[in-house]
Amino acid sequence: MQFSSAALLRAASVGSTVFFARAFAGRTTPRAVPSLSAAVPSLSGARAAIGRRVFVAPSSSSSILAMAASGSSASAVEEEKSRSAATTAAATTSATGEGKDDPNPLLSDWSSEPYHLPPFRLIEPSHFRPAFDVAMERHMSDLKSIVESNDDDDDSPPTFESVIAAHDRAGSLLSKISSVFGNYCSSLNTDEMKAVQSEMSPVLSRHGSAAVTLPGLFERIDAVYRNRNDSGLDDEQIRLVERVHLDFTRQGADFTDERKEEYAEIEAELAALQTSFMQNVMTDEETWCMTLGEEDLVGCPDSLIEASKSAAEDRRKKKKTTTTGGEGEEDAAYVITLSRSLVEPFLTFSSRRDLRETAWEAWTKRGELHPERDNLAIAAKILKLRKRQANLHGCDTFSEYQCRDTMAGTPENVMELLEDVWVRAKEAADREREALEKFVEESGEELEGGIRPWDWRYYAERVRVARYSFDESALKPYLSLDAVSNAVMSVSNKLFGLTYVKRDDVEGYHPDVNVYEVTEKSEDGGSDKLRAVFLTDNYARPYKSSGAWMSEFRSQTRNLPDGADGMESIPVVVNNNNFAKAADSTLLSFDDAKTLFHECGHGHHGMLSDATYSRLSSTSVLRDFVELPSQLLERWFDADAPEVLKEHARHYETNEPVPDELLAKLKNARSFNQGFDTIEYTACALLDMAIHSLDDYGDDDFDISAFEERELERLGMPQGIVMRHRPAHFAHLFASQYYASCYYVYLWAEVLDADAFGAFEEAPGGIFDPEVASMARRYIYGAGNTEAPDELFRKFRGRDPDVRFMLEKKGLA
Repeated sequence: MQFSSAALLRAASVGSTVFFARAFAGRTTPRAVPSLSAAVPSLSGARAAIGRRVFVAPSSSSSILAMAASGSSASAVEEEKSRSAATTAAATTSATGEGKDDPNPLLSDWSSEPYHLPPFRLIEPSHFRPAFDVAMERHMSDLKSIVESNDDDDDSPPTFESVIAAHDRAGSLLSKISSVFGNYCSSLNTDEMKAVQSEMSPVLSRHGSAAVTLPGLFERIDAVYRNRNDSGLDDEQIRLVERVHLDFTRQGADFTDERKEEYAEIEAELAALQTSFMQNVMTDEETWCMTLGEEDLVGCPDSLIEASKSAAEDRRKKKKTTTTGGEGEEDAAYVITLSRSLVEPFLTFSSRRDLRETAWEAWTKRGELHPERDNLAIAAKILKLRKRQANLHGCDTFSEYQCRDTMAGTPENVMELLEDVWVRAKEAADREREALEKFVEESGEELEGGIRPWDWRYYAERVRVARYSFDESALKPYLSLDAVSNAVMSVSNKLFGLTYVKRDDVEGYHPDVNVYEVTEKSEDGGSDKLRAVFLTDNYARPYKSSGAWMSEFRSQTRNLPDGADGMESIPVVVNNNNFAKAADSTLLSFDDAKTLFHECGHGHHGMLSDATYSRLSSTSVLRDFVELPSQLLERWFDADAPEVLKEHARHYETNEPVPDELLAKLKNARSFNQGFDTIEYTACALLDMAIHSLDDYGDDDFDISAFEERELERLGMPQGIVMRHRPAHFAHLFASQYYASCYYVYLWAEVLDADAFGAFEEAPGGIFDPEVASMARRYIYGAGNTEAPDELFRKFRGRDPDVRFMLEKKGLA
């Protein structure tokens, strides 16, 4: 996914779209992506988030403009001017150190830090607002310089270099600060950070709107756009012109003044609502837990018991410093929290049906566990605002607006793919449920109400063991976090020539974070060259969003200002997971191991980026292409291609390799429960498309729960399965706009990745064939948005994608 707070800034004004994807490109079905909206409000076309200049946060001047545009009183505008002036002056003093012993680290020179990383040890939540005020002011100054540039001739038309390339460089300070802010909002979102996040989200949104509508800016961009094919530009430059122009038009830059004002108000309100939505989910996840005694963990493997014990200890530590937490936590020896790495294993292995139901009920009602955190009401407001946005763009529905800038093109094309897979998956799920029911009957057990949602995983695991003699808990000892991390770095080296050196001397933003220097051989055969800096943050903890995602502190670019240090072109990528930390070796489920590979796939999209311009680099691609690099890398850790598993899956105590017999069982059991998995995901994608395809949400409160019930009944939702992400915690849809009406992209990416991996399987060198790997690096991982994604796939595969590979992979052909 995805997928999700970091650099927002690229197009100087369009951020949420690209931002979420790039900054939080994250895994979806099974994992949720954290909100970026929190960090960066919803702009709409820029990069997905991370990196250099994309978003557009509000400068003091822009927030004043927005207040005036929205009809705020003169006294309110004057008050904002006074506050802004005072804050900016204080921040500037802090930046220079004048009159203060403790300069603002966000505004200081980072060149003395290793790799020009942020000075994490010095950053406090209170630093962000004054730093943003300075950065937004400088960003607006950069944009005004573009408007006022005359290319040495008052009569000459605006040029690519003076407008588009300059725009790509604009807001470098804002980009740096936004990347830190976004990552902190997802990984270190303390109560203090949440307060800053809530304060800044509408402010940043208004800045974004002001940046897009700065008088004279779009006119100069439009002039370059109209002459792009007659100006001697190369293909990448033409692509950049077209993407920037589209970013602005999708943000309303060509609207009338009245509509621009309305659009800015909608964006600011959406930013605040989306922030509240994600914070409510995080609060539910932070505060709820189920306290257990040892006798309550019957059937659970040792690894889950150890993780539950560690979670209880973490809760006790948090309880000592906050008033947040579940009742009785301070005395509990074991807890199950709403971290997926605890809930799903508990639902899979616990023989206590009553406790499984309790955990499942809380897990599926995140976002509505407390009446003061009513995410359904928030989501209903978001839907109505998005509908109005779409109408302003001349679209009947939000899904029509969103799909215009995707490979799919229209909601109808999306629905054709989803409905085809849905029919096949329902048939598979029905067969699977029958197998579960037969197992229960033959076991002599009685289940009141039959197979319920909190039963499915438990009995599916028992059937898997009975039918295939495959017990996933037997595989876990061979999948330590260290072993799987070594595996993905080995794959990275064999495919792309990257080498990872852990830098224990370089400090991350949390003690759990590891920092790696990533190098590759120089073309001239000299010493290795620095390719990227890679951070890993693998463990669940309080104040961290659930799910898994990739983000960036700096994105790759060659479009640097004159005199800039070359280090500023080196990407700084971070992968976040939420594995349950053990006291000794952290053991992963097979799904968790695949998730680690998935996020590293997103990481490679950032580390291998080879674009000239920031707006086109890394993960700032169309939404239905962004998951291809991540899902493709998963294929190297699969029973169908066991080379990597056989080399790296080693017992954490004995170092013995995983037995061939166990891998054979894994392969045989691979397609079992694919119906369930596909239904869980596809139901979410279908509901996403349906709810965003409505052209009327009524004058009163829109009842999302009733719509969910009706839609699932219409689809014929198989008994015993629910949506993986129910509306009240569906962060992909309501914590940002990036995946809204586009949750289908994971399935589309499965079509692409299954077909793409077929190229390796067909190659004479096998899954590490150097020629195919070189093409994958160039067209899938390195090209970014320098070419249209459908054309990139054709260059890699020699044809359009074939859905047959995906259906065969899922056992649905």
